Amino acid sequence: MRDGVTVGGSTTRFAATTKWQALAVLAVAELFAMSLWFSASAVAPELASAWGLSPTQTGLLTSAVQVGFVVGALLSAVLTLSDTVQPRYLFTASAFAGAGCTVVLASVVDSAFPAIVLRFLTGVALAGVYPPGMKVVAGWFREGRGLAIGTLIGALSVGSALPHLVRGVGGIGRPTLVLYTAAGLAALGGVLVLFVRPGPHQAPAAPFDPRAVRRILADRGTLLANLGYFGHMWELYAVWTWIPAFLAASFALSADPLATPQVAAVLAFGTIAVGGLGAFVAGVGADRFGRTTVTSASMLVSGTACLLAGLVFGSSLVVLAPFVLVWGFVIVADSAQFSAAVTELAEGSYVGSALTLQTALGFLLTTVSIQLVPRLVAVVGWQWAFAPLAVGPALGTLAMLRLRGRPEARKLAGGRG
Repeated sequence: MRDGVTVGGSTTRFAATTKWQALAVLAVAELFAMSLWFSASAVAPELASAWGLSPTQTGLLTSAVQVGFVVGALLSAVLTLSDTVQPRYLFTASAFAGAGCTVVLASVVDSAFPAIVLRFLTGVALAGVYPPGMKVVAGWFREGRGLAIGTLIGALSVGSALPHLVRGVGGIGRPTLVLYTAAGLAALGGVLVLFVRPGPHQAPAAPFDPRAVRRILADRGTLLANLGYFGHMWELYAVWTWIPAFLAASFALSADPLATPQVAAVLAFGTIAVGGLGAFVAGVGADRFGRTTVTSASMLVSGTACLLAGLVFGSSLVVLAPFVLVWGFVIVADSAQFSAAVTELAEGSYVGSALTLQTALGFLLTTVSIQLVPRLVAVVGWQWAFAPLAVGPALGTLAMLRLRGRPEARKLAGGRG
């Protein structure tokens, strides 16, 4: 039905019928589903202690999700699943699969190998949540698409941070509480997205075309937008993954009485979650001033923060907290605009596959930067471990400025570039 959604064999008329209702429901669904991402990472100290994990095994709890996401996204892109399957159904099935993996992890696993396998499978499942969600929201918005996708990425940021909040307010020493909470929220998100019907701008299901990926990769404008995204991703998930450890190490050197493990966990949540506000603000700005302008400015600030993090390391909470919160605000602010650019530049019938391919390659890059950070820590300590990440935003900025000077830029943000 046009104004209804069939759930469990019955029809309900509570489906979102305007673009703002659709965006609100999608944002909540994305927030809930993406809480799976850092669910195990947030409780990694407890799991490492209980299971006797090495630092490498502990890091793999996060890297396995990244690798799984890459595998799932590449398969989805090659098979054009986001364009041949209704994206909301793909979202729901994937959210339930990820929730199931997390429940198994919380209830029966007590060693590294099965945990890493389950986290890999969770990443595969999340490849069916994030890109399809962007395609659904793009189908509802033509004007204001930067704001809409920015809101969705903002929800992703808050959702990714949520396990750190749960741990900080009552989950320290209780890893199963954090894991079960994330699984329950993901399942609820999978149900919610069923109440969003396809928008008026969503392209109809496309036939399977094995040549679609080659056309996407060959398009110059899309390639530059992707290069900008890759530079952004080199920094983003490495910082999100290791900011709790950075804060803990910094607090250990600080004489501030407020520098406690609970405060560190809540501040880690705030650093990631404040990106939700950053993504929203950047979305408004990009629709008004242009996507290349906003992405370049955001990467310049976040890349500078990588270089300056060593100067505030060990400082009091009064100095450190504002620094990491500003960093968290800008580090993900531009993320949605790379995706919005792809929806405007790529072939309309295969936008879902273009988005999936972009995220697959971007997340593949994160597996390198995430593993690079602890190796840098062994050489230079936590104080300067983030500095080499500044290379990514620098190169990403160059790509977006190059795109700004090309004719394809007229397709971006209603001609604003």
